[in-house]
Amino acid sequence: MSVNLNGALHNDTAAAVVVASPASSLHDAANEAELRAALAALHARESAITSSLDALVASQADLSRDLGRLDLLRAGLGAQVIAARSIGNDMLSTAAQTAGRLSDKVKELDLEKSRVEDTLGVVEQVAELKACVHGVVGSMGAPQDWEAAAGYLSRASRIPEDITKGAFAASIVPTVEVPDAPWVTLENAKESLCGLFLREFEKAAGEGDDARVTRFFKLFPLIGRADVGLDVYGRYVCQGVAGTARAKLKDGTGGQTRKDGYFFANALTRLFEHIAQIVDNHGGLVERHYGTGRMVRVIERLQAEADVQGGIILDTWSDERGIDRKLTDVKSYPFSFLVQSFLPQPNRTGTPRVSSPAPGAGVAARDSEDEGINMKEVDGLLREIATMLGRWSLYTRFLSTKCRDPSTSDDPSLVITDVLVKSNLYRKVSGKLTTPYNVMTTFFFRRSVEKAFQMDEYPTGLSLSLNRQVEGNGPYIILAVDDVMYIVNTVLDRSIDTSQRDVIASVVPTIGRVLSSDFIGMIQRKMRDEAYPRPVVQGGFPPEDKIIQFIVLINSLDMANEYLNRIISGRIGSQDDQVHGVDPSSALKKWFPFEREVAFVVNALHTLETSFIAKSSELLNEGIQVLFERVVKARLRPVLSDTFRDTDYTWTEDELVEYAQQNNEDESTILDLVSWRFEHGWDPLMKPIARLMTPGTFSKLLDLTARYLSKILEKRIMTPTGKLNAFGAIRIERDFTGIVNVVSRGNYAARETFSRVTQLLMVANMEDDEWEEVVTQDDEAGIEWVVTEEERRKARNLVAR
Repeated sequence: MSVNLNGALHNDTAAAVVVASPASSLHDAANEAELRAALAALHARESAITSSLDALVASQADLSRDLGRLDLLRAGLGAQVIAARSIGNDMLSTAAQTAGRLSDKVKELDLEKSRVEDTLGVVEQVAELKACVHGVVGSMGAPQDWEAAAGYLSRASRIPEDITKGAFAASIVPTVEVPDAPWVTLENAKESLCGLFLREFEKAAGEGDDARVTRFFKLFPLIGRADVGLDVYGRYVCQGVAGTARAKLKDGTGGQTRKDGYFFANALTRLFEHIAQIVDNHGGLVERHYGTGRMVRVIERLQAEADVQGGIILDTWSDERGIDRKLTDVKSYPFSFLVQSFLPQPNRTGTPRVSSPAPGAGVAARDSEDEGINMKEVDGLLREIATMLGRWSLYTRFLSTKCRDPSTSDDPSLVITDVLVKSNLYRKVSGKLTTPYNVMTTFFFRRSVEKAFQMDEYPTGLSLSLNRQVEGNGPYIILAVDDVMYIVNTVLDRSIDTSQRDVIASVVPTIGRVLSSDFIGMIQRKMRDEAYPRPVVQGGFPPEDKIIQFIVLINSLDMANEYLNRIISGRIGSQDDQVHGVDPSSALKKWFPFEREVAFVVNALHTLETSFIAKSSELLNEGIQVLFERVVKARLRPVLSDTFRDTDYTWTEDELVEYAQQNNEDESTILDLVSWRFEHGWDPLMKPIARLMTPGTFSKLLDLTARYLSKILEKRIMTPTGKLNAFGAIRIERDFTGIVNVVSRGNYAARETFSRVTQLLMVANMEDDEWEEVVTQDDEAGIEWVVTEEERRKARNLVAR
């Protein structure tokens, strides 16, 4: 009822507000119309309020009836509440007390039951302990059943120590025959059996009785002496390792076999193979009886022996091969030929040696370079070291796999085990093999580059005359490129075969450094000092032999890039392989299985390729620019002068016909004269160069030439001597199109260079309606313009209309 009253009050208030508003309007009325409107609003509001009040009065009876029903229900519910309380107080409270007492009794029974079970368990374990103690003593007596005794000790080890050493066991287990406390008896038995097993194991090992060795080896973990068993077993297997290694070294004492390039590598290989066989053959036995991962302790003992025997092999190899002396020699090698070649050369008369980039260098210089370090001996040492490093890598991979934590079996990455990282052999391999390999490889590669240029030769039988046949097949490059890239491939192959990250980290940057400084530097000096295409006399053309040599050097840089790209792509894959979903590093994973090694090697090889190609391409582009400026551009000027000789684009068609009749020539011949002249000047200039250059370098040269021609033709279009007639504009377009066709013959991409010329001529020869359409639609005409609007209008105004 309160809600409705509140609503009624709310409505009354609203009505009052509503009434107030027309009243105020009534007072503000200025004329009769406004007054009538205000009165009509008041009547409407009055009717609404009256209706609302009538509705409230009508609903009052229903509300009174509902309130009466609620009072009746409240009286009934009160009676029910009183009944429920009486039930809870009189009946349920007694049941709840009874349930509480039952629950307490159940808990007491459960506690007593658990205590009884615990007591029975202790009794059973003490009984088991007593049986084990007496079983051990009995088995060690007259029967001497060592397996049974070890079995009893193994069973006793499963009984908790607090029971074994408890007061109850101390009072129950001892007997007249076994008076000592149980833990004392068991410990004495373990010590006694351990000593006995050790003596029997060593005796069987000395007699070579493998069955007895295995028998007693299996008993150590049963008596709680697993570490002792693993240690004695490690010593046992190491005896064979040491004996085999010493025998292998003694085989070659005083004989020719020790001088063999792979004698020590084979000795080291045999050592690693022997250890691997032991780990493979005995690992199952150890894991089965000692538990998963316990073979690592034997491996540690084997590695300690490998440190000794491997160290002896490496020290002996280093002494007999004179590695320290070799390292001193290669570090002090002067590389006189390279150094002198990079020094400024004095002006000399006469013809310089073709085989040297240093003009005037004599044969004596080459002979002096060949005296000293024997390259074949260094190469043999590198092969031997690479073989030993490769075997070491296989060994480290094998042991790292065997020592891997079984919990990480789902992880595909492999980490070198600490057993190897902390070993003396690991450090000795780094000092005796890896470091000498890196130092000697640096010398070997740089000396090979030096020797390649000492013995370098240009290809013979080349000519810029189309009348002479070119000897040999392309690409025409200097001999040093093939030699150096062969050495690059060999050194990379050998270094990757070592599977050593430290080797890659040293050798690959060294190759890049030597290629960038010495290889590219020597070619740069050849281009500058030997083959630079400068004219002999002022205003003349360079000699043909210099042009050919310069082209050969440009080709050499281009092919060096291609060769190195093939070498690197063969190892890390190409971009096409990546597009087709081929893993670029898959070929290297078998050589570098450890974590993040493959990514490191791929990055090193990629850096080598990109840095070398960037530097060589820079020199290559400079060389092509020089070839264009000194050779092509100089010879192209007279070709263009002859091409447009006596050409007059102001003639009408009738004047051209009259000229042809006067000279007894065909009209079409006159029309094609410009393109014919250009072709006959262009082919003798460019075809000899094209047949000598590689496709890539000639394409770049052609692009430079096309750009130069495009600017000249564009200039001829935009700076005419006078207004052209329509026929002259058509002739210009015909002639220039013929020139473009000649230049782009065999290389359609060159036509793009003349796009400005083509569009200017197109605008000049457009019909008026076509031009109006272009002007109206502007950029929406479907033409991709490369000339500006101002240039189009200027071209349009060239023709008198």
